Amino acid sequence: MTTILVTGGTGTLGRLVTERLRAAGHEVRVLSRHSEPYAVDLREGGPALDRAVTGVDTIVHCATTQTGGDEKAAAKLIEAARRAEVPHLLYISIVGVDEVPFPYYKAKLAVERLVEESGLGWTVLRATQFHDLVATIVRVAAKLPVVLLPSGVSDQPIEVAEVADRLAELAQLPPAGRVEDMGGPEVLAFADLARTYLKAAGKRRPVVSVPLAGKAYRAFRAGGHLAPERAVGKVTFAEYLARR
Repeated sequence: MTTILVTGGTGTLGRLVTERLRAAGHEVRVLSRHSEPYAVDLREGGPALDRAVTGVDTIVHCATTQTGGDEKAAAKLIEAARRAEVPHLLYISIVGVDEVPFPYYKAKLAVERLVEESGLGWTVLRATQFHDLVATIVRVAAKLPVVLLPSGVSDQPIEVAEVADRLAELAQLPPAGRVEDMGGPEVLAFADLARTYLKAAGKRRPVVSVPLAGKAYRAFRAGGHLAPERAVGKVTFAEYLARR
């Protein structure tokens, strides 16, 4: 069995990947800002990061932040991985990062390029957004008397556990480059996803679609973040809500 480092290993996705790899018998190191013995801020790097990657066979890079710094973190991680001669770097990205000019997507695409140009053996998996994110967006929007959502935008949410299964599988295989995307089982209008959430939560709110402006909005309307040809997920949004 191998030694695998999971960055962001205490997060929504990383925690599940860690569980699956340990169940398969691998030694798994969990790297996060507050998780000893590998408590590291990837944006800073340093000796603790070097210790974390030393002797590692595969790095599964799940760590991310919505507040910026993903490119800097990836650069620090890649530098440390090169020094340690890590054979395989596996990165989880998002479907549409090369189609939608949304700031967070741009950062993910930049990290993909760093990984591809790292000189390391690498694998990149793109997935559509998780059910959890869609539920959070609607839950926040439903705090108002009227649920306001962008007009003409659909989504294809996927169960995070299914993505964790695939990442754990890829972590145990040789580097494969860019692998096929993972999309959720259904492409649904955001308004319909919101109504499904409201029904499951027992809330009554009118849902109003609001047109927006900008290149990112147009790209979302055009479905740049969707992968209907790769609808490999099994758990629907309604099933996810019922389980919760």
